[in-house]
This record gives sequence, C-alpha cells and structure tokens, in this order.
Amino acid sequence: MTTKKKTILISTLSVIGLIILIVLSLSWSHRNVNDLTKWHNAKMSPVIMVPGSSASINRFDRLVGELNHNRKNPHSLLKVKVTENGKLQYFGKIRPDDTEPIIVVGFENNHDGYSNIKKQARWFNIAFQDLSQKYNFNNFKAIGHSNGGLIYTYFLEHYYSRYQRTERLKRLMMIGSPYNFNEKSMNHQTKMLADFIKYRKDLPKNISVYLVAGTQTYISDGLVPVNSVLVGRYIYQNQVKHFTTIMVSGENAQHSDLPQNTQIVDLINRYILDHKQKIRRQQNTPYINDQAQ
Repeated sequence: MTTKKKTILISTLSVIGLIILIVLSLSWSHRNVNDLTKWHNAKMSPVIMVPGSSASINRFDRLVGELNHNRKNPHSLLKVKVTENGKLQYFGKIRPDDTEPIIVVGFENNHDGYSNIKKQARWFNIAFQDLSQKYNFNNFKAIGHSNGGLIYTYFLEHYYSRYQRTERLKRLMMIGSPYNFNEKSMNHQTKMLADFIKYRKDLPKNISVYLVAGTQTYISDGLVPVNSVLVGRYIYQNQVKHFTTIMVSGENAQHSDLPQNTQIVDLINRYILDHKQKIRRQQNTPYINDQAQ
C-alpha cells in the first residue's frame, strides 16, 4: 500500500472514529437528560384541582394567586381542558425545578347532573392518564370544588384502581361538594349518593380526606345545603385512613367564593401542600371534626 493510500485510510478511520464518538456522546447526553427528567418527575407531587359545574379551567386562578402570595418558589400553574370528544388542550407549563405544581383539569362540557358527572369522571381519567405518562409523578394531592368533589369521588371508585400502584393519592380535599345535590335530609337519598355509598369499598384506603362545608346561615352556603356536603361522611368515613370534616363560616363563605376564602386557603396550606408556608391568623376559626380511622 502506498504512503498516499495509507494516509487516506488513516484519515478515513479517524473521521469514522470521530463520528462514532460524537454519536456515543450524544446518546449518553440524551440518556442523561432523560434520567434527570425522570429523577425530577419522580420527586414531583402535583396538586390536581377540578372545578365544579359551569366553571372553567380559570376557576382557581385567585386561589393559586393566594397560595403563591409571598412564596419564594411559587407553584407553577398548568391547565388542561378536556373536550367532549376526549381531546386535551394544555395551557401554561410546569417549571423544571417545581416539585409541587398546581394542575387544573376542566371540561368543555361543564354542565350539572349525575349523568354528566359520570362523563366528566371519564374525561378526567383521560386527562389523568395523559398527565401521569407525561410527567411520571408517583404521588399527588387532590382538590375538588363543588361538583369537582363528586367527579373525584366517582373517579376514585371506578377508575383509580388501575393507577394506585404507581400514582398514589396522598390527600384529598373536597370543598362545598353536594353529595346529595339539593336534598337537605338523608331521608331523601339521590341515586348519585346511593351509588357513591354502594361503591365506597372501592375507594383507596391509604388516603387522608378533608370534607369542607361553607355556611352563611348554618343551613347552606347560599347554594348547597350543609347537610348535602356532610353526608359525604357516609361515603368516606371508615373507608379511608383519615377523615376530617371542616365547617367554614364568615366572610366569603358563599358557595362560589369558597375557593378563595382565606380560611380555606390556609386549610390547603396546612393539610394539602407538602411545601407549607406560615399560616395567616384568621378572625374566624373553622370548626374541625377530626376522625382518624
């Protein structure tokens, strides 16, 4: 082989070797980024909120603003809207360093009624499945306002069992959720409440549940009867690890104001969030009936 051919061969082999090194380096970097992403997501513990009927994905904006007030590392806000055909629309994003983002899941069809609540639970399941695959979190916390609590209850009884080995629900708070719709007495039990009680043994056992009722008149919060909220104890009590009922009165205790009620903001800070901050003093102290199972 001539000197010229040797030089060409050596140069060719050098280029091939360099290409191989670049490919291996890129592959290692890609794997390293994926590993870092998985490591971060494994540390992620989002708070997933579901609004009630007639409410949009913007329902909790004021609440999130209150939770982020004076917070050094504010919670990211991601919103997911589920259309009637099960398509997902994402708004906002989660910061790369945020281990406790807030995710709001709402519905194009946000109407009231038991049949629609069952549809919304199915749509929520579609969103939850996509979120768990996209972010790979292994635990989360949940908040439902009004019908959002009913949607969560149906989801937990009928869909959650397929996830709980990998996406563990830690804590659940339901605010002003009308488990018996507008009925004021357990003697008039709706089909929805009867079904919730029927399937309560399918609820996850290792969770802490907080049932919050607002009251302006000690009879209702201006829309939902207090007793309709409190009958939720017939669903959750003695079925979960920890069950607490909480009564909130005073300013902003009207049904639609509850998510931004300062007492409830502090209750979320105290009982739901992992990264807590100093609780503000309140003029009105909520009544708490704490019942560990």
